[in-house]
Amino acid sequence: MSKGPGLFADIGKKARDLLTRDYNTDQKFSISTNTLSGVALTSTVLKKGVVHAADVSTQYKYRNALFDVKIDTDSNVMTTITITEILPSTKAIASFKVPDYNSSKLEVQYFHDHATITATAALKQNPLVDLTATLGSPTISFGAEAGYDTTSRSFTKYNFGISVTKPDKCASIILGDKADSIKASYLQHLDESKRSAAVGEVYRKFSTNENVITVGGLYAVDHLTSVKAKLNSNGKLGALVQHEVLPKSIVTISGEIDTKTLEKYPRFGLSLALKP
Repeated sequence: MSKGPGLFADIGKKARDLLTRDYNTDQKFSISTNTLSGVALTSTVLKKGVVHAADVSTQYKYRNALFDVKIDTDSNVMTTITITEILPSTKAIASFKVPDYNSSKLEVQYFHDHATITATAALKQNPLVDLTATLGSPTISFGAEAGYDTTSRSFTKYNFGISVTKPDKCASIILGDKADSIKASYLQHLDESKRSAAVGEVYRKFSTNENVITVGGLYAVDHLTSVKAKLNSNGKLGALVQHEVLPKSIVTISGEIDTKTLEKYPRFGLSLALKP
């Protein structure tokens, strides 16, 4: 694939991941193994309150095709097939769920040195169609996305974004919710290894005059341990600690508290991911 501006979903992704990724208030345990034939098996057990759920997923790669099959405790089978380079600089992703066939969809991505275009359609009689386009370079890009309902013949969404990325920093602005909201974010790496960073995000919804400011950071204590924290203007404080107990095997302890209502108990989460 070309080194172009990336997908529209990549606009603001680095700041978004730092503020949201790995934060959880559940108990999650997953273990991954690889067979000699190249099949990857992953089993996940999630405890949320008093609810237990288990997922088993299998990945198999053959030439330019990747097959991913996931089975949950409700006997739902989700299959995703990703094929690269059917045509030059393209990727096709087909997904379908049994027994819910209405969730099936097909996505085609095209990558160019100065543009990226994606088209997604649900595989049913009157599908929802999503289109995205991003123009520019890896340094600066402009993008837009739109969703269209062929049944009601109306747009379900249209969003616009701009991103500026440099080796040690990145900034983005996204006009979303049919131009009813705007989100601006900025991330600054604090070291050459990019294991420590600071981030800020400002969100405003015009129709409700809602404003939310969030700040956060990532700090690498050593090469095995990192700490993250975030605080928003609504008083929500979150923090987590990640430690690599074995190569590629990570334990994460996270928590969240509402500083404006301290009488509520804080929520904690624990995640353990074991990989070969």
